Amino acid sequence: MANTQLTIIGKPDCHLCDVAAGVIDGVIAELGSSAEVEVEKLSILDDPELHERYWEQIPVILVDGVEHAHWHVDPAALRAAILGAS
Repeated sequence: MANTQLTIIGKPDCHLCDVAAGVIDGVIAELGSSAEVEVEKLSILDDPELHERYWEQIPVILVDGVEHAHWHVDPAALRAAILGAS
């Protein structure tokens, strides 16, 4: 089974980022061994390019490098994207 790379682009002390991370954690836990997911967190404060591109949209969620969602994460859509990428 291939690993799915999930990237969360946000910043510290971002309420929507915390909510998105919780949704992501819940979906990954629910999927269990049916999907291997690696989660990477990036901050727009650490990368000027990310800041320029995404500062108005955080959190931004990428699945295997492709933008999946911003602002809010729909659990069903994320689950489908992870399973489709695996």
